[in-house]
Amino acid sequence: MKIDYKKIAEELIPIFEEAGQESIDLYKKGLKIEIKEDGSPVSNGDLKVNEIISKKIMQLTPDIPIISEETVNIKEKNKNTVFWLIDPIDGTKEYISGKDEYTLNAALVINKKPVIGLVGVPKKNQLFYSYGASKSFVINNKTKEIINCKKKTKRDNIIAVSSTSKPSETIMNKLREYKVSNITKVASSYKFCLIADGTFDIYAVKERAHEWDYAAGHAVAENAGAIITTLDNKPFLYGKEDYKNPSLLMLRSKNLND
Repeated sequence: MKIDYKKIAEELIPIFEEAGQESIDLYKKGLKIEIKEDGSPVSNGDLKVNEIISKKIMQLTPDIPIISEETVNIKEKNKNTVFWLIDPIDGTKEYISGKDEYTLNAALVINKKPVIGLVGVPKKNQLFYSYGASKSFVINNKTKEIINCKKKTKRDNIIAVSSTSKPSETIMNKLREYKVSNITKVASSYKFCLIADGTFDIYAVKERAHEWDYAAGHAVAENAGAIITTLDNKPFLYGKEDYKNPSLLMLRSKNLND
């Protein structure tokens, strides 16, 4: 199967922009919210974004299965080696409450690695995408630039990003190893993008969430130069039968002082 990663990624850009605008429009109209079996919320915005992105992906790669958070049967084991992972809105709670850190996500996984990733951040007017090593980009207010994990500002301290303002002792110990001086709380897969663009240096977290929460951001960050492993330094791989993520350690570079 010959797949043109660049062509597919670039053809998805306008679709992500459309889906992102749709998410904003639906929020303004007033969202319809239901509670899923696992107790988490889902809105008509999640479902509409899923529909828009899935439809285009089906056109581009009709033979590749799509696994989406909103349609997956979690009881069915994943046996695929080539598949799409979609999390139409990561950070649904942020989305519902009108905050701006929710993201739209799609990643193509081949042989346990995400090779294409797109992460839309509609309320910040940003779209991050990647289709190969050293091929990670951000479109910021219609302006495209390459990103490569280089520090954004001339700072001497090492800053961690976290989904919680009070990480567990295990995670705090790991952050101390890297001489982290500040922790900033950020929701959703936006964390991966903020390491890819050099805003933050490190993200460490215990086992949590599912593969569709990480894969698109993983592709963007790793292809920008980030080092991504589990906390015990094993490769971080996709395609597990139950879709569950292991622990994660993401570093902007080998030397966080550079």
